[in-house]
Amino acid sequence: MTHEGDAMPVVPRKPRVGLLPMYISLYDKTNPSARGGFTGFIRDVAERLEAEDIGVVQSGICCVDAEFRSAAALFEKESVDAVVTLHLAYSPSEEALPSLASTSLPLLMLDTTMDYSYGRDVAPARLMYNHGIHGVQDLASLLRRHGRHYEIVAGHLEHSTVIRRAAGIIRAFVAADEFMNSRVLRVGERFAGMGDFHVPADVLCSAFGITVVQAGVQELSPHLAAVAESAVRDEMKENAALFDVQLPEDTHRASVLAGMALRSFISKHHANALSVNFLAATEVFPMPFLEVSKGMARGVGYAGEGDVLTAALVGAFIRAYGEATFTEIFCPDWQGNALFLSHMGEINPSVAAAKPMLLQKNFPYTDAPDPAYIACAVRAGPATLANLAPCPGDTFRLIASRVDVLDDTEREDLKQSVRAWVEPPVPVADFLETYSFLGGTHHSALVIGEHLESLAAFARRAGMDFRVIE
Repeated sequence: MTHEGDAMPVVPRKPRVGLLPMYISLYDKTNPSARGGFTGFIRDVAERLEAEDIGVVQSGICCVDAEFRSAAALFEKESVDAVVTLHLAYSPSEEALPSLASTSLPLLMLDTTMDYSYGRDVAPARLMYNHGIHGVQDLASLLRRHGRHYEIVAGHLEHSTVIRRAAGIIRAFVAADEFMNSRVLRVGERFAGMGDFHVPADVLCSAFGITVVQAGVQELSPHLAAVAESAVRDEMKENAALFDVQLPEDTHRASVLAGMALRSFISKHHANALSVNFLAATEVFPMPFLEVSKGMARGVGYAGEGDVLTAALVGAFIRAYGEATFTEIFCPDWQGNALFLSHMGEINPSVAAAKPMLLQKNFPYTDAPDPAYIACAVRAGPATLANLAPCPGDTFRLIASRVDVLDDTEREDLKQSVRAWVEPPVPVADFLETYSFLGGTHHSALVIGEHLESLAAFARRAGMDFRVIE
């Protein structure tokens, strides 16, 4: 989301899928003209996926093993994010199984047919164009037997949300791929004694392929020295367009300098997520609240206090869904049946309800100068709160709940904070009991929009347990 006068990007990666139309060669022998009747249907599916901002790479219609192998090779060459199967008619599963079982690409079965109505007055000739569902059943059964993971959505193209749901699951595949290829930079040690989110780096690597790069603040010194004064001035001008600037110029400048050095350091380490322990801030490196917030808008994941696990999750969600941010459940509003979400000074400005203010933060925790930070509310509407909790035996659980972000406060003093009031789908007491019974940590991600089905697919793809509070 952007606001008048700003240029803050929203950065979801556009997914691309391989569309795999499936058919049976027997029909080419007994009814050769029937194949041509599916051309418009295939085109319709592709166009509807494109309308959901999903790129489509099409194979030809596949009937036999060699054709499926050729299609799989094409999709792998094109580096698509998933394969979407489309049963035009019955298609023998053993023809497709070798290719679909051997590729590492995620698999989504689109279970749909051409006609909306197939009632008691249907013309018999329409059977040819509407019986693909038992081909889906054949293939799904065989995939399940062979332990090949797949997702499935069913419904009519025009009279259901099946394509929108398919797009959500495709984005879940993107999120899982982004998460499982995260490279997280941690500046400073994790906050001592804060154990809920802590997972050893070797466990994150073995469980998800996540790489953790540990660094000290002193390693940023050459990057601080390399930042040009002209670049600092340009960044300050950009901030003046993006934010309502209400802080001293020297504070702004020092924070921009630290932020640009951190940006260079992130680039050097090829990181796509970041965690900074605020206790690592120094006289020459103020806590980079401003940069980590702007970084989230560019797709760099973030979580506070050395929490690399949640940082990787937030980054994956931003790059897959666009509008997501790091957050924390701070206070219960028992009377109003709401939860107050906040953090010290970090929020993705892409989720802001209005143009954020750029302010100076009182920072008594170290000898670092007071840093710049942005203050804003999350815009009202549906959202999804998600938490990744470590569990026994180096397993993980994704806890999610649909919430409604409420309208912002009218109090001017509260408007100087990072904030959101959200209403959960159950009474606050029940939510909090269930959340902690499931082992939820105190660091979370908030994703704008309703994504429960998509997050369930994300969890399955990443090998996590998934629980919904509803």
